[in-house]
Amino acid sequence: MAAVEEGYRACEAVTRARAANFYYGIRLLPGPKRRAMCAVYAFARRIDDIGDGDEPTERKLALLSGSRDELEGPIASGEPAIRGGDVRALALADAERRFDLPHDALLDLLCGVEMDVRGETYATFEQLVVYCRRVAGSIGRLSLAIFGTSDRARAEPLADDLGVAMQLTNILRDVREDLDRGRVYLPSEDLERFGCVDPAAAPAAPFAALIAFEVGRAREWFDHGLELLDLIDGRSGACVGAMTGIYRRVLDRIERDPATVLERRVSLPAWEKTWVAFQSLKAGWARTPETAAVAR
Repeated sequence: MAAVEEGYRACEAVTRARAANFYYGIRLLPGPKRRAMCAVYAFARRIDDIGDGDEPTERKLALLSGSRDELEGPIASGEPAIRGGDVRALALADAERRFDLPHDALLDLLCGVEMDVRGETYATFEQLVVYCRRVAGSIGRLSLAIFGTSDRARAEPLADDLGVAMQLTNILRDVREDLDRGRVYLPSEDLERFGCVDPAAAPAAPFAALIAFEVGRAREWFDHGLELLDLIDGRSGACVGAMTGIYRRVLDRIERDPATVLERRVSLPAWEKTWVAFQSLKAGWARTPETAAVAR
């Protein structure tokens, strides 16, 4: 259907323009998987933009509620339904049918952004993990459905864990930006433990110790989640390797200069992201035929 194709093109345009890190991995996928990932990303981007926008809280919650209604509504019937006729809704519905996307993961993302809008804070790391699983573990589970796997029962928790690892990295990367929005995601128990209750005014040495602790925690989640590579095909593994490789390098930069996160968002130059993606693609090519054969 022409409208579905138009929807996919619109999703790909959003992904190219907005997915600063993810697109380096997504573009390594074969066409159908790449298009489906772009549909998922465009949906996630729209929901995140609602959460980060300038509308009053009640208006944001109403918009998110409307998005939930649209997900449960007759999008698949053939007519655009989001934002007064956004054809990206058709692409998402088509991807959901083609790849059996877990519908609960789409709903989880909405729940996570609602937590942002309500200004929830996290006393413990366990509470923060609930948030991370909703806003990022959900994307891991959606991505896994698109990749395909030889063992979904084992792979799905690993994909979820990788989402948590990347969200923990986002939290460290975006400390300054979040403070400017009046948000603090680091658990209160950690801030108190390291004497950094007010991160913006924390002494340098305790703040560096706090960041080192949080970096180490994120790395542990990456190390476990990357067991997923044994359960997916080489091209999908290249996508995962590129995205996680970029995030892990961001962690390295944060660890080397913790104070930077109080000044600006930490990122990699485009040439370095391209290099990471190329190395990940080479690693995907090196996967054994036996490994590739067991992934559907």
